[in-house]
Amino acid sequence: MVLEGKIAIVTGAGPGLGRTLARLMTAEGAKVAVAARTPATLAAIAAETGALAVPTDVTDPDAVQALAAAVHERYGRIDVLVNAAFPGTHRKNVLDMDADYLHKWREVVDIAAYGTLLACRYVAPYMVAQGSGSIVNITSMSSRAGYAGRSDYAAGKAAVHLLSHCLADELGPDGVRVNCVAPGWIASPVLDDWMAARASAEGVPVEQIRARDVSAMALRKIASEEDVARAVLHFASDASSSTTGAVLDVNAGHHFT
Repeated sequence: MVLEGKIAIVTGAGPGLGRTLARLMTAEGAKVAVAARTPATLAAIAAETGALAVPTDVTDPDAVQALAAAVHERYGRIDVLVNAAFPGTHRKNVLDMDADYLHKWREVVDIAAYGTLLACRYVAPYMVAQGSGSIVNITSMSSRAGYAGRSDYAAGKAAVHLLSHCLADELGPDGVRVNCVAPGWIASPVLDDWMAARASAEGVPVEQIRARDVSAMALRKIASEEDVARAVLHFASDASSSTTGAVLDVNAGHHFT
């Protein structure tokens, strides 16, 4: 088990990727704490995996500091931090943004970038004190390729890339690694709904939309949540002990960098 004995925190632990991460990390020997804003979601993950559930708003400094302290008090150390909060996107072009949308735009960037910064700020000191640790930030293909109507999500995730490079340089001398996993499209009910909506708008079968999308991917498939989670496990484990400041793309060849 590649995470045997390690203590891990997963922020943004929703029912999709966060749940899969908690399940796989537990299976690989880690004790996991999951953090998100919705207590019911956390309770479901905890019931399935045995994870410690800590309701947390990642944009609230006091809440994030309390999360780090609670996990360290419970287990005596923190070895892995995965920042997986999904801020969503509201899909609107800049010329159509009204005052209400501009507020939502800022919220998305705050969750992605500021939330990641806060988690790193309050977890990293424990890692520095023990002389080791791995921070894995979930970014996105959208942070490297701009798409109309997604500037909020793209800006937030792109900020995390450079933040991760800075933190890798700052924390490296103390034995703490900082890397990113950048998923592309992930097979999920959300993606299915989006394909169905596009099919309806174009008046074509959803299978045609799916086939067209998949044809743009070199591997001719859409990555799964487990595909992304296993990339995170690589950075979380000692198998990547000499890797920091890296970005691993998991998009089935949809976009090359």
